[in-house]
Amino acid sequence: MSYSSVLGGERYRFETLARLLAAASPERSGDRLAGLAAASERERVAARRALAEVPLARFLTEPVIPYESDDVTRLILDTHDTAAFAPVAGLSVGEFREWLLSERADAAALAALAPGITPEMAAAVSKLMGNADLVAVARKVRVVTAFRSTIGLPGRLATRLQPNHPTDDPAGVAAALLDGLLLGSGDAVIGINPATDSPKAVRDLLELLDGVIRRYAIPTQSCVLSHVTTSVDLMARGAPVDLVFQSIAGTQAANASFGVTLGLLDEAYEAALALERGTVGQNVMYFETGQGSALSADAHHGVDQQTVEARAYAVARRYRPLLVNTVVGFIGPEYLYDGRQILRAALEDHFCGKLLGLPMGLDICYTNHADADDDDIATMLTMLAVAGASFVICTPGGDDIMLNYQSASYHDALYLREVLGLRPAPEFEAWLDSIGLLDERGGIREVSGDGHPLTAIGKELAA
Repeated sequence: MSYSSVLGGERYRFETLARLLAAASPERSGDRLAGLAAASERERVAARRALAEVPLARFLTEPVIPYESDDVTRLILDTHDTAAFAPVAGLSVGEFREWLLSERADAAALAALAPGITPEMAAAVSKLMGNADLVAVARKVRVVTAFRSTIGLPGRLATRLQPNHPTDDPAGVAAALLDGLLLGSGDAVIGINPATDSPKAVRDLLELLDGVIRRYAIPTQSCVLSHVTTSVDLMARGAPVDLVFQSIAGTQAANASFGVTLGLLDEAYEAALALERGTVGQNVMYFETGQGSALSADAHHGVDQQTVEARAYAVARRYRPLLVNTVVGFIGPEYLYDGRQILRAALEDHFCGKLLGLPMGLDICYTNHADADDDDIATMLTMLAVAGASFVICTPGGDDIMLNYQSASYHDALYLREVLGLRPAPEFEAWLDSIGLLDERGGIREVSGDGHPLTAIGKELAA
């Protein structure tokens, strides 16, 4: 079915729903690289006018990637909740935008709606929304998950403490870990990207983190971001796996490029649940996504990168994860060219993920060859915290020395908590207080030298 609209006396035609979605997308270098972007701003406006008239129900009958050839499409359509969709089933995309911005779309209504929304519906309505719209709606959505800490409660902002090291050296990991804990970071997860995916190296890191968490009774969870097959093998061998991690994408072919299938994720999910390592909840999965991953694998099927990204959230939703984050600027300027495009993608991803019922966080970051800087990170952090992000990723000094990219720092999280009145996860906040790291205002107390028992972490692990 084709779509069209008239603008300034000129008729613009879009042969498929996928083409219409691509032309309606805000400018980004990845869509331009793929030959999917609107040819002009006039065509983009015309596409948005046509998209606003499309019935939401159309996305259930015209999949952007054929049902027969893609298991993510089958997952989306086979699990669609018709009853949950009913309140908006008669709306067009433009009317859905107005509904989302209205008082009728409160937290309860949005939570009930989530199972009835498909990724393509979420992506479509986001293309009609300004940045402030994306913040306003996402802020209303509450998604609460738990393992040893509770993530996503109102007035809270959690952090992933990321103590990466180029050689997985215990002393280097310990220094970054200690730095983060002393600055109140780590309540979402202490997560390490390993320098190698060898089972021994991953297990060594898992045991290192598990030892620290147990010794200091830290109410958090660890994760070594190895491939899911490594995690499955290590769980079978008795390794202390808290969360199972996997990078995922929005098409079967893109997931195959990661070496993963839905069946493999099913196996890992059941294995992690069986361990029962959580204390306040059993959300056991951690997923990362990012706009451009399907395009970089030539697995996007002619669908724009933001819509494909939203489809990854359907995969994540299947497994009730503790954490999902978009690594929004990590893939590079070939896909998101500058700070403006990265900001827009961050707001879209966060909005779409939360609308689908996911506990969305972000790695607000950029590579060193992108047209972005630390002021862009500060802007993105502030807007996403206002929008109610569940967590952000933090690195020592905002510089990941293993992955060689720029991200938020532990200090950036303190800035957000101070200026917006946000607090850590409740269990983690109580722990910080119990070990004397909170001052009378609830902020982080400054520690120098060997002035706190936690400083023993560095000495123990270095030894």
